[in-house]
This record gives sequence, C-alpha cells and structure tokens, in this order.
Amino acid sequence: MTDIIGYEWRLREQMAAAGLFSTTKLLPLLEERGIHLSPSQVYRLVAERPERLNLHVLVALMDILGCSADDLIIKVALGRSDQRNGTDESGRADSASAVIRARGLRPQRARVDD
Repeated sequence: MTDIIGYEWRLREQMAAAGLFSTTKLLPLLEERGIHLSPSQVYRLVAERPERLNLHVLVALMDILGCSADDLIIKVALGRSDQRNGTDESGRADSASAVIRARGLRPQRARVDD
C-alpha cells in the first residue's frame, strides 16, 4: 500500500484574512492584473477546490492577497490507499469556514450614507 497525498485549497481563508468576504470584490482585482474570468468562474475558484490552476491566476491571487503559494495550497496526507476518507488524522474534517470562525474573521458592516 502507498500513502495518498492530497491538498487543501485555502483561498477563502486568505481572502477573509485580507478583508475580502465576497467573490465579486475579487473579480476587478483579478482584471487589474490581466486575469479575465467570469463571475461564475471566480465563484468556483473560491468555493471549490480546483483540480487544475493556471499559474498566472495563482500569481495574481498571491499578489492580491499578499501571500505565498504555501498559504493557498497545503499538502495533506490522506492516509493509506485503502483508508482514504477526506478527513484529517483525528477523523475530523477541517473546513475553511471553521478556520475563519476560529480566527474571529468577520466581514465589516456596511455603512449607508444618505
């Protein structure tokens, strides 16, 4: 049996740490850097774990968020090939929303001026 490795996609956490709580705010920042994606593509990039990622997009995200690739992509051991279950070694799944809550990251309240 061989060890299976996987990865966690931490874009949502890095966005929250940078104060970006909406995928629509990421779209113009990508456009400024020459990355042209549709709103649905940006949403999927944030909400789902990408199987393939253009390196220009990765570099633009690192520039926007002021982070490194190591902050966005974390290698995880999934165990032996017969024990793959999508959880960490303690048997507990670590979701991005749980990490965001644990760090106390919250969106800023909007202020409406009359």
